[in-house]
Amino acid sequence: MKVYNYKDLSKSKIEELCSRQIEDDKLVEERVEDIIKTVKNDGDKALINFAKTFDKVELEKLYLDAHELKAIADTIPADAKAAIETAYSNIKTFHQSQIKNEAKVETMPGVICWRESRGIEKVGLYIPGGTAVLPSTFLMLATPAIIAGCKEIVVCSPPQSDGKTNCYLAYCAVLLGIERIYLIGGAQAVAAMAFGTETVPQVYKIFGPGNRYVTTAKTMVQNKVAIDMPAGPSEVLVIADETANPSFVAADLLAQAEHGIDSQSVLVVTSNKILDETLKEIDIQIAKLPRMDIAAKAIENSYVIFAVDLNAAMDFSNEYAPEHLILATEKFEQLIPLIINAGSVFLGNLTPESAGDYASGTNHTLPTSGFAKAYSGVSTDAFLKKITFQHLSANGLKNIGGTVETLAAAEGLEAHKNAITIRRSLKAENRG
Repeated sequence: MKVYNYKDLSKSKIEELCSRQIEDDKLVEERVEDIIKTVKNDGDKALINFAKTFDKVELEKLYLDAHELKAIADTIPADAKAAIETAYSNIKTFHQSQIKNEAKVETMPGVICWRESRGIEKVGLYIPGGTAVLPSTFLMLATPAIIAGCKEIVVCSPPQSDGKTNCYLAYCAVLLGIERIYLIGGAQAVAAMAFGTETVPQVYKIFGPGNRYVTTAKTMVQNKVAIDMPAGPSEVLVIADETANPSFVAADLLAQAEHGIDSQSVLVVTSNKILDETLKEIDIQIAKLPRMDIAAKAIENSYVIFAVDLNAAMDFSNEYAPEHLILATEKFEQLIPLIINAGSVFLGNLTPESAGDYASGTNHTLPTSGFAKAYSGVSTDAFLKKITFQHLSANGLKNIGGTVETLAAAEGLEAHKNAITIRRSLKAENRG
């Protein structure tokens, strides 16, 4: 990992380090555009052809039904079943706490306003399945969708080599009451959910992380369907001071790096001793990883920032706007008010990112590539629409009428003014 001294970095260099730009982005965009167009035009036929091309699978049909999912789910190991159930319980508890009824507000006498929530009727969930299959993502997306009351939940995940899904995803489906998984991956899954095909229902909003192709596809279909956020290659930024444990820090950096070669692990450190020991620990730990080659490439593309103190470290972090922010310090409490841009934060030396990735209860579908400056992670709210209501009593019409008439007249919108005036006149006649 290349080491930079924060105080020596120019503004342009900081922007470069935070950019997450990849050289062949334009090529990815062209390929994704072609995939979307093909799915839009050819529907199921395109999806079957793409499964053969990208997944090396000949699909007889594009989905697994409830009976097939149950049969696959029955093969799950007991310990994995228990772990999924524990994670589900925590995720459900946390996301249920986000459902709150808003009070009605009387903005002036007789004028009552309020909001009510409604679940988005049709949502699409993308569950990645490339170099790693992620049942945790299934739980993270489907749980709040169910809590929100979404009526139709479409789940897409790439097929395995046998043309099926694995027992972990199948058990999640059974546990959550999802009766169908569509065996579709990549940009083609996004296109299928955005436009619909003969088999795949069209949805109103698409959720889920993925590789660059999935992320690019989501941004390209936004004129047709809503998306949760730009959620591409995963990333972590660890702030470590002299109170950090180098072996913990190294483990956290590598946990992120093993996601994929385009993942990024950034260390912002205030202690030369911790820096040196962490780099040594990375070399020791990476050699023991089954996904060593993937992690090594990601680490090669990652870097270290040496900061003079924790305030400077937080300055860089806020500019980077990490998906995951780990505060590897005993002084984390004093840093919490300084955090402006981050997807999810992990406090102290005993809180690894993997706790949130799997089972603490918070959602792991988070904004990447600096989008934490403007986006939140997935929550129950993401599956809800907020509808506003208002009601005027006779007294309310009297109190607000003149204001509305004056403003409508100022804008030259006579019909708007008249909608108030005619009611006030009728009310006056009724009194007469």
